[in-house]
Formats: sequence, structure tokens, C-alpha cells
Amino acid sequence: MDKVCAVFGGSRGIGRAVAQLMARKGYRLAIIARNLDVAKAAAGELGGDHLAFSCDVAKEHEVQNTFEEMEKNLGPVNFLVNAAGINRDSLLVRTKTEDMVSQLHTNLLGSMLTCKAAMKTMIQQQRGSIVNVGSIIGLKGNSGQSVYSASKGGLVGFSRALAKEVARKKIRVNVVAPVHRRHRALVREDQNRNVESTLLLNLSSEMQKDVTVSQQDLHGHSWPHCQALHHPQGNGQG
Repeated sequence: MDKVCAVFGGSRGIGRAVAQLMARKGYRLAIIARNLDVAKAAAGELGGDHLAFSCDVAKEHEVQNTFEEMEKNLGPVNFLVNAAGINRDSLLVRTKTEDMVSQLHTNLLGSMLTCKAAMKTMIQQQRGSIVNVGSIIGLKGNSGQSVYSASKGGLVGFSRALAKEVARKKIRVNVVAPVHRRHRALVREDQNRNVESTLLLNLSSEMQKDVTVSQQDLHGHSWPHCQALHHPQGNGQG
């Protein structure tokens, strides 16, 4: 059976990097972005029979339709990466309400909706893995990013709770917290992408043992710019 990975926000950044890595590891990829042409271009770079889809994660009907199309054309999704996200830097007193709503809807509600849509099949199969891409800003906060911080901090709490809900269904839920690009002093961008995408692949592995560390150690090297919060399956209540 093919291993199918759906990457929301897979046309750029971390999502694109992990999609490229997963393709090399033999997964069939669904690349999802708001702009279908951009998603197709990213999928085309992977070679093989990977597919592209257009979806606004903040709209439940689009999320549901996208999962139906993915399962119809690729098969059941057993690995989900939520890398779609937006940021509107602004001091809170200057932030427009619509910008608050759009960030919360895309960064937090969107991941909730995609996880919910993925759950049905994963629970039936008694297997699956979800990785939500957060941000170190969601853990530590940053001036001018209060709304963004709230959306990413909420994603951490959501991921922790969901992990406990579905652990007994043999579904893994993790959240990674990369450092924002502007804070990556003296760290090359390609090195960041490689570390982060490798971390996501490690977290998705069905063979990986449960870990409880908050900072993942990859190949003997500690990478403080990309943290992983993981929740052992044994603590689940689902």
C-alpha cells in the first residue's frame, strides 16, 4: 500500500522542504496551497505521480473537499503535515481586526480543520501521523507579533491535547517549533531547511520510539533553532 503524505503549505518554506524529502523516501505526495498553479509547480519539481490541490484551510468545506479528492486520487492519507501559515507583523494597538482573524483562522483553525478531516480515515486504519508546524514565537512571544504568537501558541496546546485524544488509536501527533527566519543568526538557510525537514520525517516514522524531549537531537547534533514537542502514545486517553 502506498504511503500518502498531504502537505498543506507544501509549495514553499518548510512545507516544500519536507515534501521534497518525503518524495525521496518513497511517499506519494499531495501538495496543497491556496494557489493551484503554485502547488502544481511544487508538485512538478518532485517528479513521479505526485498531485497538487488548491485549498483555503480556513474554510471547512474546502478542506473536506480536498481530503475527498486526495483519497479518490491517491488513497487514504496516513501522514499529514500542516505547514500553511501567515504572519502580519504589527503592534496590537495598530492591528486591524481582520488581520487578527485571518491569522487565527489560517494558523490555528486551519490546522484544526485539516486534523479533523484526517482523523476519520486514520481512526479507521488505526494508524497515522500528524505534524503541525508551529513557531518558536508561539513559545516565547515577540514584540509586534502578539497575534501570530497567540495563533502558534494555541497550536501547541491543540497538538498536545489531540495527541492524548488519539494516542490509543495509534495516531501520532507532534508539533515542531522552528525559529523565525529573522532570528536565525549565523545559521545558513539551506541548513535550517534540511534540519527541519529531517526532523519532520523522523517524527513521522512509524518505527520511531516514543521520546519525551522538547528539543530533538538529530544524528548526534543538537539544533536549538528547531524544537519538537512530542507526546508519548502511552499517555493517551482517546
